This record gives sequence, structure tokens and C-alpha cells, in this order.
Amino acid sequence: MADDVLSVIVPVKDEAATLRDLVAMVEEAEVPGMEKEIVLIDDGSTDGTPALLESYRERHGFVVLRHERNRGKGAAIRTALPHVSGSIVLIQDADREYDPADHAALVEPIRKGAARVVYGSRFLGTHEGMAWPNLAFNKVISWVASRLGSSRITDEATCYKVFDTGLLRSLPLRCDGFEFCPEVTGLLQSMGEPIVEVPIRYRARGKEAGKKVRAKDGVIALVWLLWSRLGRLSDKRAAGLR
Repeated sequence: MADDVLSVIVPVKDEAATLRDLVAMVEEAEVPGMEKEIVLIDDGSTDGTPALLESYRERHGFVVLRHERNRGKGAAIRTALPHVSGSIVLIQDADREYDPADHAALVEPIRKGAARVVYGSRFLGTHEGMAWPNLAFNKVISWVASRLGSSRITDEATCYKVFDTGLLRSLPLRCDGFEFCPEVTGLLQSMGEPIVEVPIRYRARGKEAGKKVRAKDGVIALVWLLWSRLGRLSDKRAAGLR
């Protein structure tokens, strides 16, 4: 595992319209002192995404993986993890809501040894176009998450989560869908691992532009957050967590 490599995991599902621009933005975003590895994992896309991904397969610094059927964001991240070579892992959505220009700030606390986990907070930074139900839910789940451990969290549901690779691999991840965020947050709060937040920029897209998160995903997220923090005793014992 290389100490000077940042591995950016990009789960992709039917994002042909934004994928090429997003990848270019990730490539262009400088993280001083680190090389960048981009791990693209297609999660059963049915549009032009698979063909686009093939164009990156032989390029230096890229890893291209594929699920033949849709399994979900959490499953895509778990599939990608064994293939990363960097000491730091950053989760990046493919829809251009999050700005890769924030990568350097997100990675810095880990590189300085000040943290092993960093969340990018839209509410400490800027957020444009977020629908009020989404805003309200984000506030609620962040409030709940903050009361489940020692870390005070302003943006639990943020896509931008950055980890020491060894730490992320050590967690007993089981989820398949969008509940990756509350699962990992609940586990980190359970083990007392500090979560550091840095401000980021965010520009929301609507359902008509391809946004996939729905109201039911909020209910599922809350259940996974509570279960990952307060339950899952056998998983935690096996992983050495309390």
C-alpha cells in the first residue's frame, strides 16, 4: 500500500451524462504531494456508462470494475476496497454535485496525522439548490448521529467521506445501498474514532437530472445508523470493536 497515493472510489450507476466531466475534474484536482488513483466501479448501469468506463481501463492510474447487476453504492464500495493501493481512500459521487477541488482540504487532516476520518460538511461550507425536505432530513440525522458518540457531526449524509485505508478495511461493512453513510458513521461512533469535518462546496441536482436518493432511503439510513451504533454485537466482536 503506497503512502503517497490517494485512492478515489467512484461508484457509478447510469451517469453517462456526467461521468466524463467528473473524471476530468478528479484528475485535475491537485492534492500536493500525492499521486491519485481513480477506482471506477460500475454498478449495473444500463445507459452508456459501461462503454465510457472501458475507455479508462488501460489508462495509468485507473482501476475499472463492474457489477453485472445493480447492487447499490455500499456494495460498490466494498467491491472496490480490495483493489485500492493508496494509504487514503476518498469516496466521490459521479453526479458532479460535489466539487473535486475540495480533495486537498479533505485529505490534509489525515496526512498531518490529526485524524483518520474526515467528512466534508456542506453546512460548514456552501450548499446550493438543496430541497427543504432533504435539508431537514440531513439536519435530523446529523443531530441523531452526534448523540451516538463523542464526535459532533454537522453533515452525516455527505458523500465526501475520507479514510485511512487500513481503518476503512477493518470495519465490518455489510450494507449494499446508500446506507453506507450511516453504517460507517454508526460504527465509527461505536468505536470512539474521532470524525473531523472540513467545509466543502455542494450544488444539488434534482430528480429530473438523475438524483437517485428517495424519501424511503432516509428511513433506511436512520435504521442503519442506530443498528450500526447500538446493535451488531457479533460483527463488532469479530472486528474487535466495542
